[in-house]
Amino acid sequence: MTATIRALQLLGDRKLELVELPAPLPPAAGEVQIAVKAVALNHIDVWGFRGMAFAKRKMPLVVGAEAAGEIAAVGAGVTGFKPGDPVVMYGALTCGTCKACQEGRDNLCENVAGIMGFHVDGFARDRLNMPARLVIPVPKGVSIRDAACAPIAFSTVEHMLFDNAKLQPGETILVQAGGSGIGTVAIKMAKAIGCTVITTVGDDEKAKKAKALGADHVINYRTERFETITRKLTNKKGVDVVFEHVGGEGFNGSLLVLKRGGRLVTCGSTAGPTITFNLMQLFQQQYKILGSFGASMRNIRDSLAKMAGGLTPVIDTEIGLADIERGIARLEGRQVFGKIVVNF
Repeated sequence: MTATIRALQLLGDRKLELVELPAPLPPAAGEVQIAVKAVALNHIDVWGFRGMAFAKRKMPLVVGAEAAGEIAAVGAGVTGFKPGDPVVMYGALTCGTCKACQEGRDNLCENVAGIMGFHVDGFARDRLNMPARLVIPVPKGVSIRDAACAPIAFSTVEHMLFDNAKLQPGETILVQAGGSGIGTVAIKMAKAIGCTVITTVGDDEKAKKAKALGADHVINYRTERFETITRKLTNKKGVDVVFEHVGGEGFNGSLLVLKRGGRLVTCGSTAGPTITFNLMQLFQQQYKILGSFGASMRNIRDSLAKMAGGLTPVIDTEIGLADIERGIARLEGRQVFGKIVVNF
């Protein structure tokens, strides 16, 4: 192995640099060393690139929150992995010992050291060591490129739809921003269990692609009011579930299209983190608003199993490590339909 590795470091607000760093030491007991093969981009990469939470982070910081790779070496006491095995890695350094971790709810860890690529050094480097307990094998038949979309995109949707919103076959769901990485996954997962899917997109080209994915009704939110159309499509009853990750001005519209007793699940606020809404509407309509962040290890395994079964991610663009700023700019400009994957 080489004495140095490539790594993509964030030096400050919107300042990325591809550098050489010392290669990691051999993995310690309970660790594995991973050769990273692909990193998938998410909005958390955009937030980090913009300089959010710099007060909590030390610069320079290796970026990359979601990735897949191969086992390069195993430390003492590690079983179940061998060099060459394809794997994905959990996107946060959880403690493994608190009550939440022991219950398999790693995304509620009480002593988390940070999110990879945001608070602590991430995956955009040739090799790194990780605790073996935070590494998950990739099933046969799943490509590294697709697997790279499991630890955040697929598993976040899995957690939102099924652990939190309890989406059931035959229900009607509104997927906001259906052209995004998680929006495309939500459309596919909901259709896979027989739901009626209404989705919003920002242009007519994305509308065609969302329809091709299986969405039953597609609304261009820039030219049409999604609230009016969704109410009309549901005979004014509203939808059972809203998949929300946009926030901002559209949040109240998402509440408006819920049926009585409906569930809104949210994991993001790309259009703005602050809203004002009517509490009387909330309790009179008996809405359930569910916050969702990240996913559990089980969600990642279930996501990989779905990929192995043929439910694969939508890939917008594949780029090289040196072009990651172009990928972030594409994501930031809302030009994507699906996921951007950075190949090593």
